[in-house]
Amino acid sequence: MANNLLKVDRDSIEGIYHNYFDEMPCFVSIQDREMRIIDCNKLFKEHFGAKAGEFCYEVYKGRMRKCNDCPVENTFATGQPQQSEEIIINLKGEEIPVQVYTTPIFNGDGEVECVLEISSDISRVKRIQKKLYAAQRQLQQFFDEVPCYLTVQDQDLKITTTNRRFREDFGSGGGVYCYEMYKHRDEPCLECPVARTFADGRSHQSEEVVTAISGDQYNVLVSTAPLRDDEGQISHVVEMSTNITQVRQLQDQLTSLGLLVGSISHGIKGLASSLDGGMYMMGSGLERNDRERIDKGWDIVKRNVDRIRSMITDILYYAKDRESEYELTDIYQFMSDVASTMESKAKSFNVDFKYTCEPSLGEFTVDQTAMRSALINILENSFDACRKDLAKPEHQVLFKVEPDDDPNVILIDVIDDGIGMDQETQEKIFSLFFSSKGVEGTGLGLFISNKIIKQHSGTIDVTSKQGEGVHFRIVLPKQPAGKDK
Repeated sequence: MANNLLKVDRDSIEGIYHNYFDEMPCFVSIQDREMRIIDCNKLFKEHFGAKAGEFCYEVYKGRMRKCNDCPVENTFATGQPQQSEEIIINLKGEEIPVQVYTTPIFNGDGEVECVLEISSDISRVKRIQKKLYAAQRQLQQFFDEVPCYLTVQDQDLKITTTNRRFREDFGSGGGVYCYEMYKHRDEPCLECPVARTFADGRSHQSEEVVTAISGDQYNVLVSTAPLRDDEGQISHVVEMSTNITQVRQLQDQLTSLGLLVGSISHGIKGLASSLDGGMYMMGSGLERNDRERIDKGWDIVKRNVDRIRSMITDILYYAKDRESEYELTDIYQFMSDVASTMESKAKSFNVDFKYTCEPSLGEFTVDQTAMRSALINILENSFDACRKDLAKPEHQVLFKVEPDDDPNVILIDVIDDGIGMDQETQEKIFSLFFSSKGVEGTGLGLFISNKIIKQHSGTIDVTSKQGEGVHFRIVLPKQPAGKDK
């Protein structure tokens, strides 16, 4: 009697568990070592019409052989549960993405007798993921296509994310400090808007000058905003930098009109005073028949007439963009003409002027008027530097033209032993309206020289120490970019 009750209870329990097995909201099957289906639940049968004894890979995927990386086979091999993501095909031919979990079922001897496989339909999850990926792609596209420089920075001011425009002009930037990428500095900027946002959680603005990988400098308007984590703490800061270089150039041009008028007025006033002094000395010399006084007065008048001529040339060049007239020119002949022009001025400045140029340099394509003006401005700057240096009894200016290692490039050196420059002057010497000559200069000469050399696809660099003179090095291609011979 007791045995019959035990059998009834066991049957009841097995029936209950089989009901659970059948009603599970996922695909459940039990498989043997050959991947044959021993049993499966109702949902499995409805979708795949499986029968006991069929191979799972035939039922699931319409394959004739087992899958290469079968989780059931791996469970048999290791005795450990496995999981994977698969695509299975139902009776309607629909593909269903599933997350597969397998677990071993052991016999009395501790051996894996069969494997339970549970496959959860993750179609809805995949649809959500697809929408999420689409949203992420759209957001990334928006981030990349914003017409300004975007970076995301951590609390160490390291760049973690950049947009396309930033990468094009500054490089990838991943893991690099922003001040290294933007300004080639070794330490953070004193007034960093990103650091201020980390400190107070507010947006901050500033205007900066940054340097691209091409060497070009841009004026940018910087705005920052905090990015917070789930706990509301600032984890990163996004920095948006808008390139306003063209706006600043326009503002500079408008501002420079007023500065130009003031600079010209101030310069002409100083030159007029010098001319008055020279004319007075000449007049008094004539009255007294003092030849030495007449010569001194005439030297003053000539020097100031030269300065007026140079000033007017600079002003006209700056005020009007003239059409460049490029022509094929013999280098030795051109440079010799420039040197010849400067010899008389060197004598008036009491400077030992030395000129060297190899006759075999060949020809280059050049706007003769513009390049002559550029070189004369640089040489006159060196003469002035020598004239102002009263610490040395005599001075020398070297004008040297020689070939580069590249046969298509020439090197032009202007070296003086005058008063030299400090670091700030070296950094600003090619800036508009910067002059170290006081009332004697407009601040246009070296600015225009730099502009002319750049128009010829060349570069000009300056090295100097105070009291030790200045070295101008011009690297000039024989053929400017975009100019046919």
